[in-house]
Amino acid sequence: MVGCAGAPAASVLRRLCSGAPRLPAGYASSASIRFCSTGKTYENINYATVDRIIRVDHAGEYGANRIYAGQMAVLGRTNVGPVIQKMWDQEKAHLKKFNELMVKFRVRPTILMPFWNVMGFVLGAGTALLGKEGAMACTVAIEESIAHHYNNQIRTLMEEDPEKYEELLQIIKQFRDEELEHHDTGLDHDAELAPAYAILKGAIQVGCKAAIYLSERF
Repeated sequence: MVGCAGAPAASVLRRLCSGAPRLPAGYASSASIRFCSTGKTYENINYATVDRIIRVDHAGEYGANRIYAGQMAVLGRTNVGPVIQKMWDQEKAHLKKFNELMVKFRVRPTILMPFWNVMGFVLGAGTALLGKEGAMACTVAIEESIAHHYNNQIRTLMEEDPEKYEELLQIIKQFRDEELEHHDTGLDHDAELAPAYAILKGAIQVGCKAAIYLSERF
């Protein structure tokens, strides 16, 4: 079991400053959307729905990357470091895919990206300073919220037209399942032993709901 493991403040600040977002270019409006994997062009999609989904999911995956960056800044050299790194690597793949979808669907990023950059890292590092249990409690709270959010999006797209949005649905379902794996990993690594676990989890999830609401709209 790993207790509180801190990194020097200067090291943490360097990592915080190094996380400036690299946003994809190409957000002009488009009359049609083409998936490269099939070459199929969609001309009658509900663009407002897709625009909102991709914007908020991109922001969420970016924020998750910053959270794991903060956790690794504090706990990267402990015996839980490889566990966090594995989850972070999956989040990097999620972010890469949403970067591609941002360009493909001509979606602009949320204007709150600089804020999520800082707050994500602070949340990750701050909970990691509580020890392994604090970091894992954060993971459980975040991943549970994201999985619930993805389920809502899946229902929305299924109600719209499951065939038309088949590829987007496959992506969201895969990422939802991987987020649930992260959630279970957190529980397996003593998340519930974190100080004031229920309060900490609840507070983080309130923040997640606010972040989702704002990122969908701005």
